[in-house]
Amino acid sequence: MTKLSVNVNKIATLRNSRGNNVPNLEMVTKSIIDFGADGITIHPRPDERHIKYEDVFNLASIVQERVEFNIEGFPSDRFMKMVLQVKPNQVTLVPDKDNVLTSLHGWDTVQEKDLLKNTIKELNNSGIRSSVFIHPEIKMVEGAASVNANRIELFTGLYAHSKNMITNYVECSKQANLMNIGVNAGHDLDSENLDFFIKNMPFLDEVSIGHGLISESLFLGLENTINLYKRILQ
Repeated sequence: MTKLSVNVNKIATLRNSRGNNVPNLEMVTKSIIDFGADGITIHPRPDERHIKYEDVFNLASIVQERVEFNIEGFPSDRFMKMVLQVKPNQVTLVPDKDNVLTSLHGWDTVQEKDLLKNTIKELNNSGIRSSVFIHPEIKMVEGAASVNANRIELFTGLYAHSKNMITNYVECSKQANLMNIGVNAGHDLDSENLDFFIKNMPFLDEVSIGHGLISESLFLGLENTINLYKRILQ
């Protein structure tokens, strides 16, 4: 079964909008785990506009005892120091630098080979599974293999805007499997487009979903929404 990792950035965004601790990020994260999520994803950005760096350490003790912990981010010196200290189950490398609203671009795993290879070596030496965020292109999958990535995360924003793109994702998942690389997916997935994606993907280890799931929970409630996503994934 494909695992569901819930991105809690939006909870932190809501909390930060009032400058206090409502909603309580740790309490909501515990509830998400209680409701059946297989993992928790966070993406601390340099400006800390949602997840703050102190949140990373606060959440680590809550999450790592129960489910997988996935931290996304650009491998700056500050980011790498943090993840090597926290030691989450997985680090998803994204090419976002400062002042980026959301992750819309995947790595060029050919042009950025040296940076990625050195970063992944550090992660692997610390027992942290590495995942590289890429667009659904065979060349980028092959590049991920050349830098010894454990997994790729396929950017699904393109699929969310056109289901005709599914063929690209299917071919990339097959190629990754042939190269012994795990396959994750994320961005703009929701309960409307997830079912078709899941049914067509031959190899898919995990989906990381935040914005769509949290938005739908405003209408359905958080527990009902997570259960809905889990049923789709099953």
